Amino acid sequence: MFLTIKNLTVSIEEKKILKNFSIEINKGEIHALMGPNGSGKSTLANVLAGKEDYRIESGEIIFKEQNLFNLNIEERAQLGLFLAFQYPVEIPGVSITPFLKSSISSKLKTNGKDEIDHLEFAKILREKANNLGINSDMLKRALNVGFSGGEKKRYEILQMSILNPDLAILDETDSGLDIDALKIVTEGVNKLKNKNNSFLIITHYQKLLDYVTPDYVHVMRDGSIVKSGDKSLASRIEESGYKFFWIYGSSTDIY
Repeated sequence: MFLTIKNLTVSIEEKKILKNFSIEINKGEIHALMGPNGSGKSTLANVLAGKEDYRIESGEIIFKEQNLFNLNIEERAQLGLFLAFQYPVEIPGVSITPFLKSSISSKLKTNGKDEIDHLEFAKILREKANNLGINSDMLKRALNVGFSGGEKKRYEILQMSILNPDLAILDETDSGLDIDALKIVTEGVNKLKNKNNSFLIITHYQKLLDYVTPDYVHVMRDGSIVKSGDKSLASRIEESGYKFFWIYGSSTDIY
């Protein structure tokens, strides 16, 4: 198993957010995690990435046969885990191009490989930026500073394309995007997807799943998964809303 989360219970400020949460993700799979605000979706993303504000009360997370709780944020990233934030932060004074080169060089070094040279990196960066509709002027700017919501999301997909992570977690990447930006972002995901990597896509709405087809869709409520299925489950949510699931619970006849 590529990623296994078993009976994970997490709290913050004495309030339980995740409650015996469990999921398994194999290589090459795309899983979509849906649910209303407050169900614990972003908490899961932050815990996977290693954010330290949360208290792990019980459970385990095994990624590539390693216990994530034994690894810090940097070590998790070097292992191949990537989180696209719901609200990317601005980092004044940190230019995009050197930051991306430093990131990929760190990953290569961790894997016992030589650092990428400037010319090769410049070629790769230019090609991937063009594919995402990112112009050269944007690459000269400070990280996320003055970016629109759509520009921030495009940049995160660019970073993901450069790093080529084994597991990418997209935390409501579709939030605030117009249809053109959404298409560009999802095209980036589709180009990056292969049999050796996996995606966990966290979203409120089906729209993103019109462009990225998940292998599994999971519905969260009150810190746990209450229903799993295929893409048709997302269509059911679009038609009837989450209240349908609260009424019928985990019944198998809701497709």
